[in-house]
Amino acid sequence: MPNEKTVLIFCGSDDPEKAFPPFMLGSGALACDMEVALFFTMSGLNIVRKGGAEAIVLPGAPKPLPAFVETLMGLGARFIACSAAFPIVGMTEADLIDGVECGGVATFVDLAEKADIVLTF
Repeated sequence: MPNEKTVLIFCGSDDPEKAFPPFMLGSGALACDMEVALFFTMSGLNIVRKGGAEAIVLPGAPKPLPAFVETLMGLGARFIACSAAFPIVGMTEADLIDGVECGGVATFVDLAEKADIVLTF
């Protein structure tokens, strides 16, 4: 049966060495027919800020971060931005790229409780 397992990935940093692994692992999980959700908070919100992913570069990465974002979205991964962190990083919902939903702490806790695997970066 497809989608028997779910993976929740906590994306809390825009540091390239922490920003890229969630997408590499998320791609692998999707390839294994798992459901994937990525929860972005603090500086990790810059990944889903309009123009933000383009500014995050990791030399030697298999592809640019915006391509990873497009791939995971296209394969059905959920992207959730932590609205509680918006005032901390100086952004609003209008700053998000298309396809990103908003949620708060309760959203993350609910997803984490139900997930088979939770990864943090």
